[in-house]
Amino acid sequence: MGIAAIILAGISIVGTSWKAVEAPHTQQQTIKNIAQDSLYNRYILNLYHTAHLDSAGLNEAVFEKALTGYYNMKYSGLLHSKSILTIADFDQESCKKRLYIIDLNKKELLLNTWVAHGQNSGGDKPTAFSNNMNSNQSSIGFYLTGEIYFGKHGRSLKLDGMDNGFNSNARERAIVVHGADYVCQESINQLGRLGRSQGCPAVATKLANQVINTISDRTVLFINNSEQRYNSQFLNEQLAATVALNNEEVLASKVD
Repeated sequence: MGIAAIILAGISIVGTSWKAVEAPHTQQQTIKNIAQDSLYNRYILNLYHTAHLDSAGLNEAVFEKALTGYYNMKYSGLLHSKSILTIADFDQESCKKRLYIIDLNKKELLLNTWVAHGQNSGGDKPTAFSNNMNSNQSSIGFYLTGEIYFGKHGRSLKLDGMDNGFNSNARERAIVVHGADYVCQESINQLGRLGRSQGCPAVATKLANQVINTISDRTVLFINNSEQRYNSQFLNEQLAATVALNNEEVLASKVD
């Protein structure tokens, strides 16, 4: 009965639809994985509450998905030294501050602000997404931040889409982080929503430099919409748990 209860608990932990289905394990390995999953979930909850992401309006499941991708990308050697995770949660309306920039090592929410979506993705709340050229729609998935450059919107940050079929044309589409005058309270007052981009995650002009400086140099940006059919090679939760828990041990040893 004890082993059956543990296995049922494990199923409830990993039952969320986005999580990868793993190959069958031996009973011993299954119990070990469930224990690790439990530690990882406690780690996620601790980080979620310590960084006050709950009071900032970010859904825990969205955070877990983004964090899992972060640690998969970290394991793959794609990231540099910054422990920054940025989430644009397009489950939320544009009039809400749905961009979250989090320092994972410090367990701190660095910035919570507005971010625009593409003009053909919808009105206040986006419902349509595309990876196609000239679609003027946002693209969901994991991105890696690239080079800073000066373009028609001023100082901007290039993005590389990491999910084939979802955002892999980001470079060709010139999907970048930039400042825009239509990302402000005045737009919300006049339109009932933010202004919209041509697919870029645009931020307020006065915050553009702060955002770009904080998330530049190969950090993770995750653009979420839970209603879309989405899969990614970076959503291996077992791998994420291993990397995250090892990272916590390293940080704890430095403090000691």
